[in-house]
Amino acid sequence: MPGVVLGVAGALALTRFMAPMLYGVQPTDPLTYLETAAVMLAVAALGALVPAGRAAAGDPLTALRQD
Repeated sequence: MPGVVLGVAGALALTRFMAPMLYGVQPTDPLTYLETAAVMLAVAALGALVPAGRAAAGDPLTALRQD
């Protein structure tokens, strides 16, 4: 979550440099920022949940004995 906040703050700080590259959307469009943040959070959650699910499916004693 802190990364999303820092990313949005950085993007807002750089709007004057991004403006010439944007077509059909304003540099400070709140819907675009919200959608982008939601997608990034969803990707991060999925990236964390898949390995956590695999680790939870295994036997903890077997994992501890291998270390």
